[in-house]
Amino acid sequence: MKTPLIRSSELSELNSCNVWLKMESAQPTGSFKQRSIGNACLKYVEKGAKKFISSSGGNAGISVAYMGKALNIPVTVIVPKTTSQKAIDLMLQQDAEVIVQGESWVEANELALSLVNDEAIYIHPFDDQYLWDGVATIIDEVIADGIYPNAVILSVGGGSLISGIHQGLKRNHLDIPIYAIETDGTASLNTAMKMGKHIKLEEVTGIATTLAAKQVCENAFLISQSENVQAMTVSDQDAVTACLKFLDDHRTLVEPACGATLSVLYDKKISFSPTEDVLVIVCGGASITFEQLSKYAEQFSLKTVA
Repeated sequence: MKTPLIRSSELSELNSCNVWLKMESAQPTGSFKQRSIGNACLKYVEKGAKKFISSSGGNAGISVAYMGKALNIPVTVIVPKTTSQKAIDLMLQQDAEVIVQGESWVEANELALSLVNDEAIYIHPFDDQYLWDGVATIIDEVIADGIYPNAVILSVGGGSLISGIHQGLKRNHLDIPIYAIETDGTASLNTAMKMGKHIKLEEVTGIATTLAAKQVCENAFLISQSENVQAMTVSDQDAVTACLKFLDDHRTLVEPACGATLSVLYDKKISFSPTEDVLVIVCGGASITFEQLSKYAEQFSLKTVA
């Protein structure tokens, strides 16, 4: 669904530019994954899918489950042990079958792939052209709202968001920098860019679990090598602090994976001119709760308001 585009007075004043928030947190499932997964599910139904199989640590699985219920198609989601109970509960609420397998997404994904057949179609959480096609509509909506951004800031996990945003920018003839944000413990794109190779991290760590892909999709890496992509990393504490500030400023709860992007603006890590329009993808996060965010805040000795 079309999401609001909001000018943030707080972040605009803080960064001396015009900061525009694309509120993907307002999607029915709480994250931009509804846009990408939703498009993929619809396309595969057109091709005859009778069941959806997916692997996910959270947002993607929730969106597959949502689409399955909406389309009256059974869904099985394989999740790693790191998946929050909140995320699992949200999948179960949509009548999906949820199987917990392995310590990481890689292990969960192996089981998911083994369940695929001619009618049970695999929905990848981040590496599929249909996903990117869905995400690209974000830029179409921004342009339709009359904003032609001078830069885009977004978080990177597996790479579907940056892949789709890049596609949307290209078809709208926008050649602007993309600031790709990761946490220190999930910096698969940042590390690959530094090495100039499509590498896989030995491990991913930290609380931004929805960014925890050991390797970004090849398309995201290729974009980073050919386009104006500026990779940055932030600490888990920076991400949580930004989540708390954003909750106060915009009355919206987002997960640390989204807070990572917001933190570079709250901490003024990028310089913009007063006339520039900066687009921020508020990717959301369905499985975060205020209780969990408060626990993270306590972990980092941050203040919260009950």
